[in-house]
Order: sequence, then C-alpha cells, then structure tokens
Amino acid sequence: MKIKRIGVAAIALAAAGALTLSGCTSGGADPSAPAGDATAVITTNGSEPQNPLIPTNTNEVGGGKILDAIFAGLVYYDAKGAAHNDVAESIETDDAQTYTIKLKADQKFTNGEPVTANSFVDAWNYGADTANEQLSQYFFESIKGFSYEESVPELPGLTVVDDTTFTVELNQPESDFPLRLGYSAFYPLPESAFEDLATFGENPVGNGTYMLDGEGAWKHNEKIDLVVNPDYDGPRQAANGGLDIIFYASQDAAYADLQGGNLDVLDAIPDSALATFQDEFGDRSVTQAAAIFQSFTIPARLPHFSGEEGNLRRQAISMAINRDEITDVIFAGTRTPAHDFTSPVIDGYSEDIPGSEVLDYNPEEAKKLWAQADAIAPWDGTFKIAYNADGGHQAWVDAVANGLKNDLGIDAAGDPYPTFAEARTKITDRTIQTAFRSGWQADYPALFNFLGPLYGTGAGSNDGDYSNPEVDTLLKEGLAETDIAAANEKFQAAQEILFQDLPAVPLWYSTVNGAWSEVVNDVEFGWNSVPLYYQVTKSE
Repeated sequence: MKIKRIGVAAIALAAAGALTLSGCTSGGADPSAPAGDATAVITTNGSEPQNPLIPTNTNEVGGGKILDAIFAGLVYYDAKGAAHNDVAESIETDDAQTYTIKLKADQKFTNGEPVTANSFVDAWNYGADTANEQLSQYFFESIKGFSYEESVPELPGLTVVDDTTFTVELNQPESDFPLRLGYSAFYPLPESAFEDLATFGENPVGNGTYMLDGEGAWKHNEKIDLVVNPDYDGPRQAANGGLDIIFYASQDAAYADLQGGNLDVLDAIPDSALATFQDEFGDRSVTQAAAIFQSFTIPARLPHFSGEEGNLRRQAISMAINRDEITDVIFAGTRTPAHDFTSPVIDGYSEDIPGSEVLDYNPEEAKKLWAQADAIAPWDGTFKIAYNADGGHQAWVDAVANGLKNDLGIDAAGDPYPTFAEARTKITDRTIQTAFRSGWQADYPALFNFLGPLYGTGAGSNDGDYSNPEVDTLLKEGLAETDIAAANEKFQAAQEILFQDLPAVPLWYSTVNGAWSEVVNDVEFGWNSVPLYYQVTKSE
C-alpha cells in the first residue's frame, strides 16, 4: 500500500522459489516469561484509514493493516514472504494463463454466510468494474475482459464452476499471478456487502483471524477494536484475545505510550528515538530489512514539470539530495539510500541499472540541469513537498528542502497535512498542487509489484498520472515471462526509462524499526514490516 501495503504468495509455481527475502529477525519468546493469556488484547499503533474498509478500495497502510487482520484471502504470507494456502485448497495451472482455484470447505464469514467461489468472483468483478472507481482496479487488469474504457460488470475471465471452485483466465500467460492473491484487493466479500457497500465499509464483515468488536468498534480518528473470530479455522489462529489499533497523531506520542507501558507493540519508531531505542528496549526491539521504498512524486501537471523542462528539473532535484547524509544523520543509519525503484530484499534487485547515477549527490550537475531548464522557462514560486505530519516525515522533508535551497538557489519548503488520510485524499482526488511524499510497502515479493501499480498507465496507485508506452510494454512483456530471471530483465529495462523520466524521485529503502513492551512475547515482524499480530502472546 501507500506508503502502501501489500503481500504476496507463491503457489504451485517453480519460479516462486527464487523469491527470497533477507535480513529478517524476530523477538522470540522469553522462556522465563509467564504463559500468555489467550483472552488478553494486544494494543498497537496504526493510522485512520483513508476510506471505508472495502478491500478493493483500500491501498494504504492504515486500512490495509485492519483488512489483513479481519479478512482471510486465498493465501497468506509468512514472516519471510513465503505463501501458504489460507482459504484456498489448491491453485493450479497447466499454462500460466488459466488457473483453477479450489476453496476449503465450510469456510464462513462472521455473519454466518458461507465463503464460496461467488464470494471471490463477485468481489473481484466489483473491484474490476471501472464504473465502481475502485483504487485497486488495476490489480484485475490481467483478467480476460478487463477494461478501463467501459463498464464490465462480469469479467468473462472469471467462471464459477461450483460452490468451492472457480477458474481465472488471463489475457496472457503470467507466471506470478498466484503471487498476488494474498493482497487485500483479492479478498472475498459476503453477499450482504453488496446491499450497501458504503455502510458495509464502516462495519465490515470478514472471514479472518479477527473481527470488529460490535457496532462502534471503529472510533474514527481514535482507534478500532478487534476481537478474535471464533469461526476462523485457518492457519493464522490467534494466540491472544484481540487487537486494538490506536490511531496516533504522531509517532512520538505512540513511542511515549510504549515507554509508559500503555502500548504493547510499535512498528514505527520516531526519528527522535532512532539512535536510542535499541539501547532502551534491548532484545525487545528489532531493526530488519523490509520491502519498503520511499520517494516523493512530482506530477507532470504542475507548472514547470512537463516535457523536457520537467525532466531536467526532476533530475536536478534528485541530484541535489544528499541521501547518504540524510539517512545517516536523521535516520541514524536505519535507512539505506536508494539505487533503484524497488527494494534490496526482492529477487532481481540491482544497483547497476543504467541511469541510476541520477540518484547520486551531485550539486554541480544539479545546478547545470536546473539552468538548462530555466533556459526553457524561468523558474518561479516555491517548490513544496506535501507530507502527513502524523507519520514522522518533517525532519527529512525539511532536510531535502534546505538542500534544494542551498544547491539550486530556489525557495523550497515542506507542506504538512495533519493526517495521512487527509493527505491521501488530496492526492487521490488530484486536487493537490505540489509534489508529495510517496512510497510503497510491497504487496507481494516481486519486482513488478514495485513498478506496475505505481508507474503503469492508469494504474490505481499511479498518483502522478505518469504514462510511457515503452514502460507499459516492458512491464507487460515481463509479466508474460515464465522464467523469473527473464522477467526481471524486462523490469530492469523498464527502470532504465524510469530513471530518465523520474515519475517519482527515489530516496531510500526503509528498515522496520519496532519495539514491544515487557508484557508481550512471540513478537515477529513480517517481510513487509507488519508484525504478525495473531501470534503475539500477552501476560497480564
């Protein structure tokens, strides 16, 4: 999501073995600690979702964290990113183009409705139909019959065979299709959801490990209370009694609650504590690689940022950012300067893509490029970067702005929005008139997931409305490869073009930096930075 979150699965796929993650550590159980209380509720940090909780219309981390707790998809991802069946009994294909999906029997939603093949097909059809304007519509683009141009209420590529079986026919062979099916866009919906989806989104009925704790469980801009779903019989059984996700106004406030014993698990350490939190929490802390990419986006619709002038200015701005200094001084080495548009923990990552030198700090070249742009049209105004003030971004935004002032001689400043939801709304409805913080928390462990959803023409998370036919072609060709190495070559070629166009300015890769209180054990952070809440135990 956005940052965004996502997850992915590898099922009955030879290429899946190549998808590896590295650098994962976890805080294991303290053998001297008291046994966990199966009724104890775990408290953790989160953010107010941007939209009502409809899976196909949620593409940011605040809502995604909740959806992943209350829904079960065809597959789920373990701590290292490996996929395992959840609702699916099997996912099979002979040609990587037509997939047969069988569901486990006797699965239920929390309102008692059965989870059937129609639960998935109806939800996917709704998400794919352009008339419904779902943010995750892009994820269904590969299915036969999909269209951005006209409403297609029922995709011909989706066929219900019986109550527990359906088939998916794609437009072309795509070997990584099963990898996507753990992402929230592919979650099922009960039949009752379609009676009033707006109302459903405020009190969603899922089929996962947890469920909302009755009416009023979602207290907007405050928290959401989840309890264990007694009918869930899948592999992610809860070792606790529930999950309270608190929407903090700042990371510093969340950290203070952790220090004071008022929060159990924190997955976002504020800048002010990055240099000290490991000393304070010791083996109750973690710093590990995660599939998170940070950037900021400069839409081409902004004055001075279209055509040749825009490309020159983007390259100049990128070269005026001292990524090494910022990651060292502000983030205390908990970030790594970016070398591409993906993540080092993803198979196929490379630091040697032609054009990537645009990410090197080079103030002299930056000045030259900016002057060339001024020769086309003189710069005026202030360059602003919008960000959400509740996410711990002010320090780096101010550092980038100061660098642009010093190296390019222009006015530059941060443009804070109080909450993530407010910033995302302005971004998605295209009313924002500045550059803005962007980033990606992977949906599934593959290079394409960092590229297609963000830079493909018309993609749901392409917030800068970038479009390049050459990039689109390379992404499509990469998906069609049945060999992961051959696919990655296409995706790297696409990145060569992205380095020329810079639809987003890559900044750094994130680690997940977290800590937990003395009363919880079995805390493990996943490959995509989200704690595996269902396995956390608590003694009270």
